Amino acid sequence: MNDSMGTSGGDGRNIDPRLGGPEGEAAGRKVPEPRSDPLGTVAFDEGRGGEAGERPGQPAWIWAVPAYFVLGGVAGAAATVGAAARAADAERFELLIRRCHVMAAAGAATSTTLLIYDLGRPERFLNRLREIRPNSARNMGSWLLAASASSDFAALWFSGSLGVRGRLGKLAGAVAGTLGLPLAGYTGVLLSSSAVPLWRGMRRTLAPLFLISGVGATLSLVNVTSLTDDERKLVGRLGTVIDLVELAVTVAAEREASRVEEVGAALKKGSGARLWKLSTALTVGSVSLSLLPVGGRATRITQGVLGFTSSVALKAGIFEAGRASALDPHTLFEQQRALGATEEP
Repeated sequence: MNDSMGTSGGDGRNIDPRLGGPEGEAAGRKVPEPRSDPLGTVAFDEGRGGEAGERPGQPAWIWAVPAYFVLGGVAGAAATVGAAARAADAERFELLIRRCHVMAAAGAATSTTLLIYDLGRPERFLNRLREIRPNSARNMGSWLLAASASSDFAALWFSGSLGVRGRLGKLAGAVAGTLGLPLAGYTGVLLSSSAVPLWRGMRRTLAPLFLISGVGATLSLVNVTSLTDDERKLVGRLGTVIDLVELAVTVAAEREASRVEEVGAALKKGSGARLWKLSTALTVGSVSLSLLPVGGRATRITQGVLGFTSSVALKAGIFEAGRASALDPHTLFEQQRALGATEEP
């Protein structure tokens, strides 16, 4: 255990000295160090992130996981935007629908590759599909990814076809659109169901924030592609609304995390906090550009870069801030104390 905990010998008992100390006949026993099964370690026991973190409670996911959060969100949101555009007016928004199909398929393929890379072997991903466990965010997320990727590729392959192939493409697009929003938001559920203090402290707002961020990133990317005037107006206005909603949910998420001061501190200092604040600044910049009376291609590209980078910074910031919150046992103790107080009759 680290010296800041105030325990002697560094025996790893994880005792908060403000609450008590080791006393009694077993107080002198030594706990083997390093522990083979650290108390409080998040049970992410597969793949390259399968080893315990450097400290108890710290997840050991690698860089591929936050990248998966971003691209999985884009894939799901693109499928939903494409399905909504088809339902509204397939002929009027034909080019937009095609762009969304391409983004959804590319995002699904890349996301699957990143997840398999993190797991270490393809069969580990396939093993997750051997059963359906509705109470497991990881299991249901794997099923969502597999079903979404399949429907995304079918929608892209058959899009623009006539007859039976065309009807299959429309059906696949509708399925992909239905699965898209859950795919874009389930990673927030996955994080908030863990034992990491920050993620657990944002359990009501994290999934909506991830979902909205995915939609915003998708619209930012679509807006820099070639679209008709009607499509560009629709994407631009919708993107501005989504950015404003994202700013509001960001504030709500930080307030939720800050109900326990030690938990919210992870969003105020450190590398994760800097990314979190950068995300907000980039979103504000994107909204500001969208409100300009005139704007050409350069403005749209800048706005698109700001919007997509904002999503990357937000999810990377939450990931890093969560890891930081897991490093300090005091944070977990204070959160548990606060949760215990709210559960008292």
